[in-house]
Amino acid sequence: MSDVTRRSDSVLAAGAGQEANADRSAATTGRRRMPWLGTVASRYALVVVWALMALVYYTLMPHRFGSTATLSSIFGSQQVLVFLAMSAMITLVVGEFDLSIASVMGIAATLIPVLVTSHGWNVWGACLFALLVCLLAGAVNAFFVVIIGVPSFVVTLGMGTLLMGLAQAVSGSTIVSVASPSLSGFALHEVLGMPISFYYGILLAGFLAYVLGWTPLGRGMVFVGASPEVARLAGIPVRRIRIGAYLTGALVAGLAGVMLVATVGGFDSSSSATYLLPALAAVFLGTAVVQPGMFNPIGTMIAIYFLTTGIFGLQLLGFSGWIQNIFYGSGLVVAVTLAKVVRDRTTE
Repeated sequence: MSDVTRRSDSVLAAGAGQEANADRSAATTGRRRMPWLGTVASRYALVVVWALMALVYYTLMPHRFGSTATLSSIFGSQQVLVFLAMSAMITLVVGEFDLSIASVMGIAATLIPVLVTSHGWNVWGACLFALLVCLLAGAVNAFFVVIIGVPSFVVTLGMGTLLMGLAQAVSGSTIVSVASPSLSGFALHEVLGMPISFYYGILLAGFLAYVLGWTPLGRGMVFVGASPEVARLAGIPVRRIRIGAYLTGALVAGLAGVMLVATVGGFDSSSSATYLLPALAAVFLGTAVVQPGMFNPIGTMIAIYFLTTGIFGLQLLGFSGWIQNIFYGSGLVVAVTLAKVVRDRTTE
């Protein structure tokens, strides 16, 4: 009787094992049949949330949110933030942290009106001089961080404060402005219903995406950001790449300053710091889309317009200006958390 029982148990166990193997095989087959589903979920979830958010806003206020004016306000007014976020991303890719980018932008946006209005400079000569000053600030950052070895957080925070003070001194702590049709046309000339500066942002993001994804320089930058010591042992010029990142980031931040003056015609030198948080929030949130766990320009652009859509929709619903700080602050916390979670899952 016991032998019969044992044989029955063996048959049942074998049957259960076959069923389990069949289930696993079916699950594996399902995953093989739909590999795109996991890719879409991991890379483009933010885009789906963006679309759903826009749909909710459109349902609540179809005439206001669905107008061409709203579309232009969302996509045609963020070029300064696009350039500034790209500036932050360039240094973050190589493992550095530059807190001075907003002040670098601010000194450029202050120098141009002052030189043109108060000293009679040609507007393009003033823009060139402002960009050279920005490059000098980037070179000073690179010297202390890369050559001397001072932590980037300390150096760039100090540089940002220094530049803000210089901008206030140059401007006399007042709003400075410049009237230049050629400069404003450089940013505001309409192409297909959008200001031409919108396309500058797309070109910048596309160029950086190409460099990071398809050139030896870009791969070296990513390698340095992942592990500087390993990159050095592999023969990558780590020091030159880090210095170049600071210089390029400062130059792009200076271009953001030029774009700011060209767009609004002036600047308040005491407002530089308000641009830093939105830029960082967009860069970190961008690591949750397109290339999860990695700083990437296309993801950064998507994050910028995602955040702008959320804020603009809430303002149309009647929320006051304070909603912007809350949205960007909470967005930065969520973005950094998502970046860490994605990075941890990637390394498992």
